[in-house]
Amino acid sequence: MTPLIYVVEDDRDHRVALCDLIEAAGYRAEAFADGAAALAATSRPDLILTDLRMPGIDGQQLLEAARDRDPDCPVVLISGHGDLAQAVQAMRAGAEDFLEKPYDGMHLLTVIERGLRNRAARAEIGRLQERISRRDEGGLLGQSAAMAALRARIAAIGPTDLDVVVTGETGTGKELVARALHAAGPRAAGPFVAVNCAALPESLFEIEIFGHVAGAFPGAQDKPGKLEAASGGTLMLDEVEAMPAAIQPKLLRALQERSVERLGENRLRPLDLRIIATSKTDLGPLTLDGSFRADLFYRLAGAEIAVEPLRVLGDDIALLFSHYAALAAARYGRETPKVDYLLRQRLMRRAWPGNVRELKALAERFALGLDLPEGPAAASAEPESLAARVAAFEAREIRLALERCRGNTERAARALGMARRTLNDKISRYGIRV
Repeated sequence: MTPLIYVVEDDRDHRVALCDLIEAAGYRAEAFADGAAALAATSRPDLILTDLRMPGIDGQQLLEAARDRDPDCPVVLISGHGDLAQAVQAMRAGAEDFLEKPYDGMHLLTVIERGLRNRAARAEIGRLQERISRRDEGGLLGQSAAMAALRARIAAIGPTDLDVVVTGETGTGKELVARALHAAGPRAAGPFVAVNCAALPESLFEIEIFGHVAGAFPGAQDKPGKLEAASGGTLMLDEVEAMPAAIQPKLLRALQERSVERLGENRLRPLDLRIIATSKTDLGPLTLDGSFRADLFYRLAGAEIAVEPLRVLGDDIALLFSHYAALAAARYGRETPKVDYLLRQRLMRRAWPGNVRELKALAERFALGLDLPEGPAAASAEPESLAARVAAFEAREIRLALERCRGNTERAARALGMARRTLNDKISRYGIRV
């Protein structure tokens, strides 16, 4: 349903102009001349846009009353130049954002869009907290375009019988993707067996993967390998790029014939399984230097899925942080801590070299009150000026676009809807490295 925006403004001309702008952007707008009229309305807004200075119930009082009725409803304040101290107070009271007059109409729409996204994220967190009570920590969480594309890719590939290669940086959740593929596949009722190729010594690799029979070596008893253990389900080969070269042709044969020969045995045992291989590096270039067999790669890569790093997921970063903080708080019997605006900004600016694994550890410490994420905003408890916040938002969006476009400024400019020269000027102004 189209979001409903309350416009609360005592100046009639300004009120009409705001409603026209909001409706032209595709939202529904409902106008009120004062805070009392807005509070008396029976409809339920998705976001409230209100002037700060009004006769009767002003923006600050409207904010407090609105949050009492619906704590998840974002309130955006419009303030005059002399109202900044009051606007800061409103931000501390829970306002989503504030705009200083005069403001740019496109920036206003950006603030509204972000406020609605944050509301949806809070609703998602609420659903996650319900799942916590059922101790369900699974699922691919997030509302960004990257996460939506990932879920769509899994939905398309999961029900097939294809083997899959999943690539992504360390800590991006490749095993979670593998488990989602298994759950969506035709062998979901079967076992999910994971093997860390980097952790297995080369001398034990063949025994662990293929198994052995009694008498294969002194003291050996019958033992199925991981391939047999996963039959009827899925075998995940984690960090497959670390697989010893001597094992690769033997695994290739087992996958081609879908059968395995245990060590010390002279007969084939049939296999019915799916292979999901994960790698923190692109396997394609490894086939060129011979460190990974090209024929094995092509056998494994019936389909490929690339998992995006955390730093390009935008608002999903705060959503995931809140989720893991809530999980930790429930586990340790603590009150779920609030992730406020300033903390969200610090989370968005962090580089996250360890991706979701790093975020989860930090969220758990935050839930226990041990520390807060470090970041450029940590030096001051006061909200930044509006101009600084707009600049930071613009720089972040440009960085995200460049990440998605692999540094191609022409494609990034098209994605951002600006001229390439303008984008290059902003890249230089913000010191963004391409």
